[in-house]
Amino acid sequence: MRYIAALSDPERQGLRATQAGRTSVSARGQVLELAILGRLREAPMHGYELRKHLNATLGAFRTLSYGSLYPALRSLTERGLISAAETTETAATVTRPLTGRRARIVYELTDAGRTHLEGSLSSAGPGAWEDDAFDVRFTLFGSTDATTRLRILEGRRARMVERREAMRQSFGRTSRRMDSYTAELARHGLEQVEREVQWLERVIDTERGTRGALDYGRINPAQTPASTTTRADALGAPASSDASPTNKEQA
Repeated sequence: MRYIAALSDPERQGLRATQAGRTSVSARGQVLELAILGRLREAPMHGYELRKHLNATLGAFRTLSYGSLYPALRSLTERGLISAAETTETAATVTRPLTGRRARIVYELTDAGRTHLEGSLSSAGPGAWEDDAFDVRFTLFGSTDATTRLRILEGRRARMVERREAMRQSFGRTSRRMDSYTAELARHGLEQVEREVQWLERVIDTERGTRGALDYGRINPAQTPASTTTRADALGAPASSDASPTNKEQA
């Protein structure tokens, strides 16, 4: 504390930014570990297969690299939450008959890891509905109790409503100084937030009507009512009277 007090204002701001960055990285690391444990509970996997599944199913990790994955796997192994066993597989092909057998590390969830995962899934603090964590938590809702699921969904909705209102106010203050392209990008971002709020409200309504995990097999995207939110609606302005025929029919 004395050291921080002795710093100049720019130096203090830089130090706090660095500390915040470290906290953010740590939070992302925890989310990645949760995603790994959740995937390994389904079946043991080697690193390449695990990365492929995470990239395919978890939006937060579409750009997951080996440089991020393997340190996380090593940490989980050292803490006894997963086990790593070396196996060999035949890699011979017709065109490359001399490739022989190569070793692969297969990762498997341990009993301690299963207990840790269950404890993590039962938590529903503010971090569970932040951008980095929400997608991962949502993919694990099938293994999460109903009360926790609903708390996370409602927390996410509240966070997105706050974001929507802040974006509306910001747009109202600055739109006159924007060129047409910047304004269009701002509208696009606001519409995305508005669509997520509406989606969350539908999921919450469905969740409240079920006792078990949400049955997404019954939710056909083609049958889900399309959002009728116009740009004017999203920005909090009156909708234009010359609505499209589609919107008139939906109204």
